[in-house]
Amino acid sequence: MFSRRDLFTRIGGGFPALALTDLLLRDGFFAQAATSEKPRSLLAAKPSHFPVKAKHCIFLFMNGAPSQVDTFDPKPELDKHDGEPYKGPLAVGSNGRPIGYLMKSPFPFKQHGQSGLPISSLFPHVAKHADDLCVIRSMHTDTAAHASGCLQMNTGHILIGKPSLGAWLSYGLGTQNENLPSYVVMTDPRGGPISGASNWTAGYMPAAYQGTLFRASGAPLLDLTTPEGTSAKTQRGALDLLRDLNEEHREFRPRESELSARIHSYELAYQMQTAAAEAVDLDKESEATRHEYGLDNKLTADFGRKCLITRRLLERGVRHVQLYSGGGHIEDTWDGHNNCISNHTLHAGETDQPIGALLSDLKRTGLWDETLIVWGGEFGRTPTSEGVGKPGRDHDWHGFSMWLAGAGVKGGQAIGATDDLGFAAVEEKVHVSDLHATILHLMGMDHTKLTYFYQGMNQRITGVRGVVVKKAIA
Repeated sequence: MFSRRDLFTRIGGGFPALALTDLLLRDGFFAQAATSEKPRSLLAAKPSHFPVKAKHCIFLFMNGAPSQVDTFDPKPELDKHDGEPYKGPLAVGSNGRPIGYLMKSPFPFKQHGQSGLPISSLFPHVAKHADDLCVIRSMHTDTAAHASGCLQMNTGHILIGKPSLGAWLSYGLGTQNENLPSYVVMTDPRGGPISGASNWTAGYMPAAYQGTLFRASGAPLLDLTTPEGTSAKTQRGALDLLRDLNEEHREFRPRESELSARIHSYELAYQMQTAAAEAVDLDKESEATRHEYGLDNKLTADFGRKCLITRRLLERGVRHVQLYSGGGHIEDTWDGHNNCISNHTLHAGETDQPIGALLSDLKRTGLWDETLIVWGGEFGRTPTSEGVGKPGRDHDWHGFSMWLAGAGVKGGQAIGATDDLGFAAVEEKVHVSDLHATILHLMGMDHTKLTYFYQGMNQRITGVRGVVVKKAIA
């Protein structure tokens, strides 16, 4: 049985195929194909380009854009000129928002650890790990809009449809487990980033590489539980029949990556019915661990659960986990337009203790030496207030801070610098493409060699640019 379209395809391609068959036969193609192994699973483990310690990556995404001058980039000159109008060359303000005066940080900075790394009072728990942090103070990006900013930070591009960082890692390295996804995403209960699932998509790659959305409470995935009254034998038989039918259907559609991913997802979902539920079952953790992550505090409970689940997922071989702090818009995220003081106090308060606990736990469980941790948002915030007498800050894509820690990272240092007031990166500037190149390098991948052929080109997450930040490498 075949369709009308198949009929014309076979008629049109049949006669030229006779000549092609003869040529391939002379070259020994069919004999070689008959003895070759079956293609591996799309997510089969693959060797890295060069040996490294890192096997996992955690991206702590502070959705809405934290202020660099209130977190990891102290500015004494900003203190001196507090309340004065800004007279510099940069265009300040986005979308016609009012521009106020230069505003010093309300959060005092102190030096921490043997390195003396300056960190604001927003992060007392993270500050305990100052000697492990590599703060990049000279980040910059190409857009001032949240949707395109999140996309660029996650996919390397400001347009929808490109593979995300987690998809590139899954494509380049494969998975380390057979009953959980390679790439897991957990969003904020207040909502996800503005550009939605495009931030964890596989783009033009096979759909098997896309992120799987987990929930931090209740069932990790919707509709994962076996329907009431269905026995294990009945379910297994139904899945086997479905697999056989889908495989038969796929024989005539070998390039349908969505179909291949769907077949894989059914079996993975079956395996996850036990594995995923067990991975998010925090009742097996000690009271001391739950307290350390802040699960007994309403303020920190949600992000604490996500951080603790992250450690458990890494223990079970998940390659890449991305956690979002902040969801929806404005005050529900780090987008402190109205009041950067109350905004950052809230969101740092929700995340600081859980992140500090996660870093400590990775060290205690032996995962630290094989896990790369990334912290940051889509861009930064201006050193000026948004309006006169209002403690909000506008978007700033010219210069902001992020940090790396964990496997392969040289901690206890700050790389690059913004200008004296904190507006723009001026020393050792690091573009988002450079950050992606560095992350891939730390994971054992050469960003110029990790390519995917699409639209006639060898595509890569860094596009035509990207330089590894060598100072960040231990």
